[in-house]
Amino acid sequence: MYIYYTFMGMDSFISTSVGYAMMLTIVAGLSTGIGGAIAFFARRTNTKLLAISLGFSAGVMIYVSFSEILMEARHLLVEGYGERSGSWYAVLAFFGGMLFIALIDKFVPSYENPHEIRSVEDMEKKLDPLEINRLKRMGIMTALAIVIHNFPEGLATFTAALSDPSLGMAIALAIAIHNIPEGIAVAVPFYFATGNRKKAFWLSFLSGLSEPLGAMIGYLILMPFMTPLVFGGIMAGVAGIMVFISLDELLPAAEEYGEHHLSIYGVVAGMAVMAISLLLFV
Repeated sequence: MYIYYTFMGMDSFISTSVGYAMMLTIVAGLSTGIGGAIAFFARRTNTKLLAISLGFSAGVMIYVSFSEILMEARHLLVEGYGERSGSWYAVLAFFGGMLFIALIDKFVPSYENPHEIRSVEDMEKKLDPLEINRLKRMGIMTALAIVIHNFPEGLATFTAALSDPSLGMAIALAIAIHNIPEGIAVAVPFYFATGNRKKAFWLSFLSGLSEPLGAMIGYLILMPFMTPLVFGGIMAGVAGIMVFISLDELLPAAEEYGEHHLSIYGVVAGMAVMAISLLLFV
């Protein structure tokens, strides 16, 4: 199934199928299961690798947000509303996306936030009964928080894939890397709460389903109203969401896992890889 729409007398075509976009979103979301597997099968957390990987993910998302997604959104909006108004609408939608994800973070308590750092070594800690009871609640709330956080991420991956298949692949990879620590954050407290490794792994794996669910809900709600102008606004909002996630979640997590310079090297590498891959398709 391909999506076509008409704008100002010209046929425009979003270059990928809904099925392909959904597949990428599912793969990105279910990478939380990789984090769950790391929590139970790795002997120790490779903090340096995670720091570089999270930095890399942030670099990809920041670069592509400013160089591709926001620019394309502005182009669509300028065509519809003119240079001045279209530029303003693009900027407002960009910061609106930031505000949207910031409000989601605001209503998730920090101690239950899925982006709180967990490691494999946490599995070896000896806990008292009060701590275990607290973790029972945390295990449930963390899974719920993952669902809430991943809805806009799923929409971002899905929308980017609809816009451009190679762009969607890059965003899906970045989101997948980003979801690995989330899988650890779900699995570790739930394991302490239940003592069941298998259930904790499956919870971390299935929590990632909220991303394709968010994409599907967004698709069903928005597609009946989809025009180039609406799509431009959504794309600008997606750029804002991804920049906020990078600055508020990925980079702080990268620094907590490893050295400052390792996370920055990862950012630069992510930007460079994204820039080269985009140039190859020019």
